[in-house]
Amino acid sequence: MTVSPAVPFRRRLLVPLTAALMLGLPLAAQAEVAFQYDIPAIAPEVSSGSEEKPGWATERFAVAAANPLATDAGYQVLKAGGSAIDAAIAVQMVLTLVEPQSSGIGGGAFLMHYDGEEVTAFDGRETAPSAVDGELFLDEEGEPLAFMDAAASGLSVGVPGTVRMLEMAHEAHGRLPWAELFGPAITLAEQGFAVSPRLHASLAGEERLRDDPLGGTFYYDEEGQPLAEGHQLKNPALGAILRQIAEQGSSALHTGDIAKDLAFRVQEHHQRPGALSVEDLAGYAARQRDPICTDWKFWRVCGFPPPSSGHLTVMQILGILHALPDVEEPVADGIPSEAWLHGFLEAARLAFADRGRYIADPDFVEAPGGDWSVMLDPDYLALRADLVGEESLGSGGAQAGNPGALATAWGQHPDQPEYGTSHISIIDEEGNAIAMTTTIESAFGSRILADGGTGLPGGYLLNNELTDFSFTPEDEAGNPIANRVEAGKRPRSSMSPTLVFDRDSGDLVASLGSPGGAAIIHYTAKALVAMLDWGLDAQEALDLPHAITLGGPVFLEEGRFPAATLEALAARGHEVSERELVSGLQALQVTEEGFFGGADPRREGVVMGE
Repeated sequence: MTVSPAVPFRRRLLVPLTAALMLGLPLAAQAEVAFQYDIPAIAPEVSSGSEEKPGWATERFAVAAANPLATDAGYQVLKAGGSAIDAAIAVQMVLTLVEPQSSGIGGGAFLMHYDGEEVTAFDGRETAPSAVDGELFLDEEGEPLAFMDAAASGLSVGVPGTVRMLEMAHEAHGRLPWAELFGPAITLAEQGFAVSPRLHASLAGEERLRDDPLGGTFYYDEEGQPLAEGHQLKNPALGAILRQIAEQGSSALHTGDIAKDLAFRVQEHHQRPGALSVEDLAGYAARQRDPICTDWKFWRVCGFPPPSSGHLTVMQILGILHALPDVEEPVADGIPSEAWLHGFLEAARLAFADRGRYIADPDFVEAPGGDWSVMLDPDYLALRADLVGEESLGSGGAQAGNPGALATAWGQHPDQPEYGTSHISIIDEEGNAIAMTTTIESAFGSRILADGGTGLPGGYLLNNELTDFSFTPEDEAGNPIANRVEAGKRPRSSMSPTLVFDRDSGDLVASLGSPGGAAIIHYTAKALVAMLDWGLDAQEALDLPHAITLGGPVFLEEGRFPAATLEALAARGHEVSERELVSGLQALQVTEEGFFGGADPRREGVVMGE
């Protein structure tokens, strides 16, 4: 895809500083550097479940991330003349330290990048070890393990891909030296940072991490109590690991002592050892993929292709909604109407039915009709919209459609939990933009902390990404499930990093995405509708209450909808209940003056820029 820049940008001169001295790099690397990190005076945020966010207007560049320290690291990189990719690397490394429950170097990520002309998708999704098969998560009787028994184990750990993917993207689009971008995370790891309310609350609600030999002693005291809010936490093991990656690149994580330690932690798990090997780590390759760009009304929405199900499912929901009759008043006083919610939820039921049958790693599964875009054909989505009536299809009532001729009859993916994740959106001074969603899957991943063989306190958490595969390889009729476990395969994801362009001019309009497991799809779809169709600004869109269904019951965000809305949806046949729906949306919009950013009030994220 080729598009023109939205607004004129200018390159800033790089200022030589002394970041290499701070990093402890060899003298040869200390001659000319362009970035030095200053620890910001950022206090932990209040511990309420929701905090009002103002929205942020900037003129030259903007970065949005899930923790103020991470956002600030990206801001300082951009201010020093770094690119959007440079800033994303600094942000991710700090998130590994300050938001370890959500993402990190032990996990995977999808990154969408726009360089002013082209959109590229960088795939750092984890892969299954070479020694696993479809029976990975079955017990001795051939029954699926309980989700948490599978997740909190060595069985669930996939080969991490975030660092290799970021290195690939940096080689193509980086401006500052790779090593300098690790300065913020190394400094904070060695000098300490204040434990945030969200990290404290996550630790307090977690049980399995306490059983890990390293994690239990690092994140909890001798009485088993979680680190307090504001506790100044140092992570010397992670600092030493990041120094090695800064000096040696991704090979430091995928080979050598760090890789040996990672494989050891997996293979020697105290309850359910896994099969990940040093050979698996050394053989991991990030991928560059063609994005899927889809026309929707006045916009062109670009998202990640499979193994992500995010873009296809988001755009199926939007396409089905577009084919339905318009709702006269879709939102009033910051609350989506019952009529709009009904159409949105029914569209989600239908889209998730297709998702469950067809979408998986394209290296293992053929797209319907040989092209994933067939699932977004307007005529096909109009047929799906014809199934939406005044009454809900109900739990399990939506069946997968037939968007194209199939070489194989796939079985329906069973329902199982999906969790976790963090999102980063950045636009730099030259108009380069990224949308990156990054994860270790559920909170604290596999609950395995690895110290890289350093013997120092702390380290990084390993993912439990393999639980995104189907636990059963076949359905009840014996049909293979597209997203079953296979060696070397990337598990299906819901991550939906999204870049939006004006359909006529090609100008960049927005960058956005969210964490939230399978609900990422609903959060992103609703934010797109609110920003683009309803004309809300990014913060107003992110403030809206959530409603989701994966095909079964409907969950409305607790305390956010009037009783009349719940009653009206129930009258249409929806099985409705309320629950906490903790998204972590980040969004940046291009404006005539520059940019406007929003951060989800449900998490600690902020937007920074100039």
